[in-house]
Amino acid sequence: MKKLMFAAGFAALSLMACNKKENASALIQDGTSAPTETTTADAATTTDTANAQTGFPKIAFNETVHDFGELKKGDKAEVEFEIRNEGNVDLVIIDAKASCGCTVPEKPSEPIKPGASAKMKVVFSATSAGLQSKNVTLTTNTEAGSEILTVKANVTE
Repeated sequence: MKKLMFAAGFAALSLMACNKKENASALIQDGTSAPTETTTADAATTTDTANAQTGFPKIAFNETVHDFGELKKGDKAEVEFEIRNEGNVDLVIIDAKASCGCTVPEKPSEPIKPGASAKMKVVFSATSAGLQSKNVTLTTNTEAGSEILTVKANVTE
């Protein structure tokens, strides 16, 4: 019986606490909340700072597809993709993953500053014959979040 009374009392108390709703707009209009004064200059500075911190870098490449042409089975070939940051905030290559173990990307370890560029080496090992096309997926802090680079080769025996 005591447990039932305790549970009922707790439920009633919980319902009363949850039903209390405050209108923030009314509090501000009534003046019960401390007013915050913002000048136009302060607002512009705050907006600029927020944009600088929340903007996205813009990534550009010298090429997104590189064709090695004809390679012999067992050969290794490498290419350096040039990555440029055409945005206003640092570009970070978080991760670079290849679609196959025969392709190894080496991502830049440092952020790429606005207006700067960096090289990313990709090594392709021709392990099987035929037309090969391998993707390298970059995870970035761009608005899209990822970019894809491709290396191709015609591997002969």
